[in-house]
This record gives sequence, C-alpha cells and structure tokens, in this order.
Amino acid sequence: MNATYRDRAEAGAALADRLTSIAGDPDAVVLGLVRGGVPVAAAVAERLGAPLDVLVVRKLGLPEAPEVAFGAVGPGGLRVLNEEIADRLDPEEVDAVVRAETAELERRERLYRKDRPPLRLDGRIAVIVDDGLATGATARAAVGVGRQLGARRVVLAVPVGAPQAYDVLSHAADEVVCPERPADFGAVSRYYDDFHEVSDAEVVAALTGTR
Repeated sequence: MNATYRDRAEAGAALADRLTSIAGDPDAVVLGLVRGGVPVAAAVAERLGAPLDVLVVRKLGLPEAPEVAFGAVGPGGLRVLNEEIADRLDPEEVDAVVRAETAELERRERLYRKDRPPLRLDGRIAVIVDDGLATGATARAAVGVGRQLGARRVVLAVPVGAPQAYDVLSHAADEVVCPERPADFGAVSRYYDDFHEVSDAEVVAALTGTR
C-alpha cells in the first residue's frame, strides 16, 4: 500500500486542519510525545499559533514482556498504574522498572527542557500529539499524566491509528483526533514515506525553533 504521509511535518499539517477550533485559544498548548511525536507537534503548533512543549512519558513494561505496559511515569515523579496488572507483580519488580524508567525520563527532561520551567498544565487545553497510535499504551498513559498535571481538557491528536486503540483512547481523552484508522493497521511506519528515528538533537531543535 502507499504511504499516507510524506513525513511527520506533513502529518502534522493534516492534523492541524482538524484542530482549527483550538486555533487562537490562549489556553491551548501543543505537547509532542518524545520523540517521534515532536516533529508532528511542531507542525501542529506552528499552524495553530499555539506554544509547543514536550511531554516525556516512559512506559512501565512487564519485566518478562517489556512491550506490555503496567503503567507509566511522567514529569515531576508522576506515576500512572494499571492496578489490575501492577497488583499481580512483585513490588520489588515494579520498583526496579520504575527506577530504571524514571532515570531515563529525568535524563530526557534535563536534555530537552534545559532552561525551560517544569511543565504545568493547570487550566490548560493540552493537545497531546504523537506520530501514530498502535497499542495506545503510551498515549493512554500520557492522557493520564496530562490530567494529573492539571489540564482542564485533554485532546489526543495522531495522524494515524489502529481502530481498537482509537476506541480505547476515545474513552480516556476528552477528544481524539485521528484522520486515518485503517482496518488492517499493521505498524505506524507503513503510513510514512520518511519514518526515520527522531534524534534528541531534532527534539531540541524543534523546541528552540532552530529546525
């Protein structure tokens, strides 16, 4: 099949066209999920005239199956747990995963935020942007972190996503904007001509306006 988007910037422009109701709202802030969501979010923020920031969320994966999430950690020590899964784990295993992912989260926060103040979303409209929605585990955690950071409204915006993940997130976020939801989803990379791994340098450049 042909790719839907040339690259993440084109995907962000397509998303922005679906988010015009937010354009000009002084309470809106566009948050790119690190790292692949940041170039998409940068294009959205530019089109909407909204500030751009990043949301660093680290998925907490099962020790024996890291791709299966039992929760996530976010900025400022925030933790979102799927109690049904986490309660079945050894507390020491949980603590070990949390420590490792928190260390990586703090490294990225230091790198990306630099002199930027800690992320605060009190009373804001948080537009959380990623480059795609596969299982939805990270996005679901990000929505939870957005709420814990005080957002009054959480909008999840992704260019393409699996229908099942979209349905789940529709119950978690206040609004989900996802233009493409193919039945035979497969993987996010299928829908981009250019789906290179986004580097730390690209994230920093987007945040500092030097891209």
